Formats: sequence, C-alpha cells, structure tokens
Amino acid sequence: MRSVPDANAAVEVSALKADSFGRIALMRDGDGLFVRRDLVHVPLWLRLPAWWLARREALGLKAVHGLDAVPQLLRWDGRRLDRSYMSGAAMYQRPPHGELAYFRAARRLLQRLHRRGLAHNDLAKEANWLVLDDGSPAVIDFQLASRGNARSPWMRLLAREDLRHLLKHKRTYCPEALTPVERRVLKRRSWVRQLWFATGKHAYRFITRRVLHWEDNEGQGPKP
Repeated sequence: MRSVPDANAAVEVSALKADSFGRIALMRDGDGLFVRRDLVHVPLWLRLPAWWLARREALGLKAVHGLDAVPQLLRWDGRRLDRSYMSGAAMYQRPPHGELAYFRAARRLLQRLHRRGLAHNDLAKEANWLVLDDGSPAVIDFQLASRGNARSPWMRLLAREDLRHLLKHKRTYCPEALTPVERRVLKRRSWVRQLWFATGKHAYRFITRRVLHWEDNEGQGPKP
C-alpha cells in the first residue's frame, strides 16, 4: 500500500487535462505514479464550484475504496486531490471493438459500484471509461457521482441510467452482442433523462461550450 503523497515532494511527469475547474497532471513521487487534480489556477469566480466538484469526487472515491478498476483516493486537502494511477487509455483512444469480455466486465464493475451506494452519473462520456493495459475496463472522474441507499428508488433509477450509458457504448462497439433485454433497456428512457434534455441540457451546453469552451464529447478541456 502506497503512502499519502507529499504535496511538495512530487514532480510532474505530464499534463493530462486542463479546464476551468482545475488542472490534472500525472505526477511521480517516491512510491511511483499518481494523478493530481490541482485547483490552484482556477479563476476566483469558479473556485467554489471547482472545490465542490473536487470534494464530491473525493467523497465518491471514498465510497468505492478498495474496489478494483477505480482510482483510489490518496489525498484531498481542499486544494489538491491525488488519486492512484491506472495505466491504460480512454475508450475513444482504444476502442473495444467486438470485445464482449470488456463489456461483461464493465457491467460487473457497475454492479459493484451500485452495491456500494454510488451512481457515477457521467458514463456517457467515453473519456470516463478506460481500457487498461490488460484490456479490462476501469472508470474514472467521480465529480458528478451520487451517493445514497443502494435500494432507494432514486439510486436505483440512477443506476439504470449508468447501465443505459454502458449499453450505448456496447451498441457502438459490440452491437452484435446486445441481448433482447439490453435492447429493451436502451429503449426505456427515464423521466430524469427526458427532463434533462428538455431543460438542463441546453443550459449545460451553453455554459460549457460558450462560456467555458469545453470540448465536452472528447473530455479534453478547453480549446487551445
């Protein structure tokens, strides 16, 4: 088990992503590689939401502590969030075409997350799905994750939405393996999704693309 990173002893290896809510970099210390989200350069007017998102991620990672295929929280001090590094590539960088084993393992991973009382809420983005070096799945970026009683109607609804997003990726990369039940799940759209697309989605696109200049689909942060 690695020690908690010393904020001043680590050196940056490479930048991974930068957006209006922080800078993410691959770091190295005496125990090896880890990933850091640093809020130090966040504009003053965005510091509160940036802190709220980072804190939400820290709480989400605590909820899934010890699970394989998710980052492990190493440190959160209100300004820097350090998590364990997983070697792999984002789904859009290493597409799992025809890899049924990947999607079976991904579904088992979701089941483990949901049993812990956590719904990810942002799995439509391929950038949040990793294909690890051994070909297995992993999930990152828990900024929007929800925590609660796994058996509550609300958490069960959010869990179904997580599953629907996974099945949409399966439909893209492994369509021949979709089962009749999975096809029915894809067609069953929740009221949460309908409400989001009718109201919040428009505001979200305006703020992220026009104000913050995100490339949302790629998860790559602002344009140069």
